[in-house]
Amino acid sequence: MSETRDLLIEIGTEELPPKALRKLAAAFKAGISDGLTKADLTFADCQLYASPRRLAIVVKDMLTQQADKTIQRRGPALTAAFTEDGTATKAAEGFARSCGVSVDELETLKTDEGAWLSYNLHEAGQAASELIGDIISTTLDKLPIPKRMRWGDRSEQFVRPVHWVIVLLGNERVDTTIMGLATTQHTRGHRFHAPQEIQVSEAANYEMLLETEGHVIADFARRRDAIRAQIESTASEHNATAVIDEDLLDEVTAMVEWPQAVMGEFERRYLDVPAEALISSMKSHQKYFHLLDEQGHLMPAFITISNIESKDADKVRAGNERVIRPRLSDAEFFWQQDKKQKLDTKLERLKNVIFQKQLGSMHDKISRITDISGVIAKLINTDVQHAERAAQLCKCDLLTEMVAEFPDLQGTMGRYYAQNDNEDDVVAQAIEEHYQPRFAGDDLPTSDVGLCVALADKVDTLIGIFAIGQPPSGEKDPFALRRAALGVLRMLVEKTLPIDLPALLQQSFDLLNGNKLDNNAVNAVYDFILGRMDVYFANQGFQQDEIAAVISLRPASLHDVQQRLKAIAAFRKLPAAESLAAANKRIGNIIKKSKDFQIAAVDTAKLSDAEEKTLSDSTASMAETVMPLIGKGDYSQALTNLADLKNDIDAFFDNVMVNTDDDAIRMNRMNLLNNVQQLFLQIADISKLQQ
Repeated sequence: MSETRDLLIEIGTEELPPKALRKLAAAFKAGISDGLTKADLTFADCQLYASPRRLAIVVKDMLTQQADKTIQRRGPALTAAFTEDGTATKAAEGFARSCGVSVDELETLKTDEGAWLSYNLHEAGQAASELIGDIISTTLDKLPIPKRMRWGDRSEQFVRPVHWVIVLLGNERVDTTIMGLATTQHTRGHRFHAPQEIQVSEAANYEMLLETEGHVIADFARRRDAIRAQIESTASEHNATAVIDEDLLDEVTAMVEWPQAVMGEFERRYLDVPAEALISSMKSHQKYFHLLDEQGHLMPAFITISNIESKDADKVRAGNERVIRPRLSDAEFFWQQDKKQKLDTKLERLKNVIFQKQLGSMHDKISRITDISGVIAKLINTDVQHAERAAQLCKCDLLTEMVAEFPDLQGTMGRYYAQNDNEDDVVAQAIEEHYQPRFAGDDLPTSDVGLCVALADKVDTLIGIFAIGQPPSGEKDPFALRRAALGVLRMLVEKTLPIDLPALLQQSFDLLNGNKLDNNAVNAVYDFILGRMDVYFANQGFQQDEIAAVISLRPASLHDVQQRLKAIAAFRKLPAAESLAAANKRIGNIIKKSKDFQIAAVDTAKLSDAEEKTLSDSTASMAETVMPLIGKGDYSQALTNLADLKNDIDAFFDNVMVNTDDDAIRMNRMNLLNNVQQLFLQIADISKLQQ
């Protein structure tokens, strides 16, 4: 049985970028795993380690030697390899030379297709120690690093300077060079608690050795869990609840190797500043976790994660309290200054803020949003004046000191300043909500006025950018148009807004002032929004062919798409579904192939066969039954009823010739089939369903 050992690889660096560490580590593990697998060095498991100063992996029970291989090479057919008297031809001699042997040493391979010359090449497996260096180098070269750096006078490049590399197979060092450094068996612990080199004698001992001698919790997940537990425990001791942002937790985990939670406080007077501003300051500038009291109110306290276990915790606490005060003082100053001017006084100044060169200023954009918000408000029966006022003010907080310092607070500060100006609460709420949804999975606006402005803003951006010929290309999407399109889709669907989308897009396009606008922008944006439906509804459990059945109708209003999809999903389970889907596809093909087909009423006097008369009667009767159901959105019951047409449709196709020589009869029968198909198309194109 082949020998297996644990493999340790550690890349020791200067502090790695905290926000990129998890992605780098995952790519590092994937690259090493894939490289070993491709080299036929099988293993039991891979354990990843990542901290500010290291990327490491321990591969459990890895083969130390590739298995020997036998490669069978097939040469020319025997009929081409030898003459009638058995003399080897040039083809046979050439094949033998390529294998490094004589013709006599070749073998014969017989199959059902014939016989060929062949040669079995025996290839000895390489030792893992001979392959690992290239696997590591290839992995490091392919890591997702946007900008690499050099250090000293070296030619090597990496995300941060590399200072040591360990490659250990069991207890033996693999002698290779990585990033210009010879491998070693010495790691380094915590920069302050254990700065000395630590010898690693066994790959399997790596994690425990770093923790006991190096003051480093190398496992990212373990370190993350430890930080969470410390934060929650510290908060509980002070009758508080810590708000743990998962992205912030990841970032802090990537910044420390020996986490120690420390609680600090700040003056209660700062609580007069909007809580969001204080929280943003603590999170973005200092990486602090904020605390809430039993009533859910922000407390004048925070928890920070130190990277050292200090003998004097009070000094660490005092130091963190000292650095946060200037930040909070800035927020307090901005808050007081901004309130001295009303929000609407900034509207005129937005003429100097460019939205997009060809589309004008932010003031121009606000003018368009205001008009569209009013249109939407009328369509959904909400207050037009409130919608237009919210639209006028929705971008004004961009010129406040607070938003200039904390860009993530745009909209939120607009709400606070609107309330300070005694604007209607509905208007203030809509100013904040109009940015929603800000990201995938984010909440939608809860107010109707907020919906109006949010929808108007996103539609204006989509139409404007498409109209100037700058749709998203590849990964480039500087105006976040994909996110905007998904936001429009979600609002229309989840809020069941009965809005004619192409008409709304056209109204938005008509408001644009500019030269060389793409007149196809309305159709392009409409298709772009429909294109988001595949993933959106697939995530809700609908199948691709069900989604295609509805999208192919290109519905002007998207508010009932979900109900149509649910009806289709239920319909396809009916016994008649497969036959009806096939029949609809057949009808579509017949009509498509007929170059002279013109829609007309069915002339019952020209119906001669019993089956076509029956289908005509049942179709007319069915229309009277299902059209009211469709009108009130009961698509599931409508399709259930339509399933009763199966036998009559099958009988028609079994007994009636559609493409008869008599043009009048042929056209009449095609119109009958068209009537059948149109009933289904009121809901979806079921011919798209795959069985």
